[in-house]
Amino acid sequence: MAPPQPNAGIDILAHVFSMMEAFRAFDSDNDGQITVDELGGIMSSLGYNPSRQEIVDMMRRGDTDGDGLLSIEEFLDVNTRELSLGSLAGSLSAALPALSFQSGDYEITGEELFEVLGEFGNLSLEQCLEIAASMDGDGDGAVNLEDFRLVVNALL
Repeated sequence: MAPPQPNAGIDILAHVFSMMEAFRAFDSDNDGQITVDELGGIMSSLGYNPSRQEIVDMMRRGDTDGDGLLSIEEFLDVNTRELSLGSLAGSLSAALPALSFQSGDYEITGEELFEVLGEFGNLSLEQCLEIAASMDGDGDGAVNLEDFRLVVNALL
């Protein structure tokens, strides 16, 4: 079987980022945690129509600390278990420390991502720009470093 192509990985990154944005939209009190009802709203907004019992079961599977709520990390973990970035995962994981050091303003551009990933030689500038664009929530051409870290860590 051929390894996943980088563009497939970029689509996965965009999908995970959309899950993260949905989580934040339904976290009505902005405490970084969601209830069963908020989880149902998220799943509906993402095009799924789970039953109440399926939502409760998902909550139980994801609630690793047993507090009855899902943190954004728990939510991403339960929803990305079957996803894989293939070879892209290793590159992005290796880039995280360098990006954290390089980006003093806590945002990274596709060009900055390419500067770091260029050392690995497996992603083009165009692909790095696509990665940044796939996670650019406000259209400014940059990705919040914490959002980038959450998405990448969810897929490792």
